[in-house]
Amino acid sequence: MHTPVPVVFDLDGTLVDTEPLYYAAGRDLLAAHGVPGFTWQQHTRFLGVGTRDTLETLREEHGLPAPVEDLVAEKNRRYLELAAHAEAFAGMRRLVERLHAAGSPLAVASGSSPSAIEAVLESSGLARLFPVRVSAEEVARGKPAPDVLLESARRLGVAPGSCVVVEDAGTGVAAARAAGMRCVAVPSVPGDGFASAGLVFPGGQREFEPERAYAWITEDG
Repeated sequence: MHTPVPVVFDLDGTLVDTEPLYYAAGRDLLAAHGVPGFTWQQHTRFLGVGTRDTLETLREEHGLPAPVEDLVAEKNRRYLELAAHAEAFAGMRRLVERLHAAGSPLAVASGSSPSAIEAVLESSGLARLFPVRVSAEEVARGKPAPDVLLESARRLGVAPGSCVVVEDAGTGVAAARAAGMRCVAVPSVPGDGFASAGLVFPGGQREFEPERAYAWITEDG
């Protein structure tokens, strides 16, 4: 009988198919501030990066006069209007439900705002499974720093080294490594940055196997 393994999930692009919603919110925000034509490829630079850090970069690059706090609030408003349509990836839902049934302590660690995390978990039907939720806005540094993961372990009441992280972005994999946590990577966009994950599904969600991921998590690789 295995001791239940604590698992910390990234939210956007990992548990829930929200990256297109974040892209739409960011594209519309930039257009409203005089920067049209923001592309999906440009958006992928910021996968796994917190909303505030993303907007600080875009504000500097495009010379936007609005304070970053205003940009964050405006993007969150736009995103929350779309979040009602968020859906969990089917394979991820199966993995989460199986881990929950086995008694694994579960947490979400995300770059999204607390209100966005709550809205997405509610609309996707996952809220009851994740009592612990940590936003990058609640810690000093977002991913690739380990702060959100370490805070998740603290709130779960477990040692960081006992946790497994499930991520879709290289920044999250780097955060897991910095936190001393094992990692399952399900890339949203193929590329570098996943080599340090213990288990990688190179084809992303279309290749994700919840049974294989569950076995790796619970059997210590």
